[in-house]
Amino acid sequence: MINSADAHSAAEPILITGAAGFIGFHLSQYLLRQGVRVVGFDNLNDYYDVRLKHARLEKLYEYENFIFIKGDLADDEDVGALFAECSPGIVVNLAAQAGVRYSITNPKAYIDSNIVGFFNILEACRHSFDPGKTPVAHLLYASSSSVYGNQRKTPFSTEDDVSKPISLYAATKKSNELMAHAYSHLYGIPTTGLRFFTVYGPYGRPDMACYSFTEKILAGDTIKIFNNGDMYRDFTYVDDIVRGISNMLYVPPIPDQSGVRSKVYNIGNNKPVKLTRFIEQLELSLEEVYNRAFNVKKEYLPMQAGDVYQTYADVDDLIADFNFKPETSIADGLLSFAKWYKDYHI
Repeated sequence: MINSADAHSAAEPILITGAAGFIGFHLSQYLLRQGVRVVGFDNLNDYYDVRLKHARLEKLYEYENFIFIKGDLADDEDVGALFAECSPGIVVNLAAQAGVRYSITNPKAYIDSNIVGFFNILEACRHSFDPGKTPVAHLLYASSSSVYGNQRKTPFSTEDDVSKPISLYAATKKSNELMAHAYSHLYGIPTTGLRFFTVYGPYGRPDMACYSFTEKILAGDTIKIFNNGDMYRDFTYVDDIVRGISNMLYVPPIPDQSGVRSKVYNIGNNKPVKLTRFIEQLELSLEEVYNRAFNVKKEYLPMQAGDVYQTYADVDDLIADFNFKPETSIADGLLSFAKWYKDYHI
């Protein structure tokens, strides 16, 4: 288990890009509750309903130790000004253009945000080591289980070959890992990549299954079930994701055999759930929360381009290095989501 952390001054804030996003919001709120100074950065784009992003920010504005700066990760001047203003000690880059299917219809958004934007973050971290500046002690960044593509070997290990992505989104995330390793090697920036596995929970993204299925079930609309429901996902509750990240914040990777301080971890529930069972459990949760039965209409369709058959996280490194693994059951997680959804939409 890793137990040596670089010193981090309480006076230096943690910068969280994508703070108005799903995971960024939850991580920010968790840290703010502990009295940590958080600087949030987001461009508040309209990939999905901006009102949800503003609702998240309103919750964060309740904390005196939160500062929000609006800007675009793909604009190097915005990112440079951000670092000049807040001098972060730790950076968590969660801002990205998300979604596998959207990468097929709007690929440029992924290059701008996930490639150019991440390059700007790396450059800003690099120049934080210039004389008279506050060096970034640790850069953590979001990757994705999508990098594993249609791999059949399970569970997915960070040692597996991920050189054959099947979506542009996955390709950009693997590119982030390669870029981070290069900057760690060249400039000594400690970097940790986080391969998230199908995150869900309160304040979740409307384009993801949990939210979109709920919306359609309550409206009496038909939900589309791809690959005839024969798909498995390692659904991971957002609180588990946040706990995983928080364990890593002050613990940069130790040097590998080449002296490079760069590592990638899976953060997943380690318990894949079949899509049809996920829907059944969601129905049960909604029936409990709304106290009525639902006649769920379903349309079974073939696999969509860019989708994968299964995801399944090997979390042995997470356990070995941090004595932690996600534990929230799909029943508990979906019930929590259903309660939030009802409250939010009253």
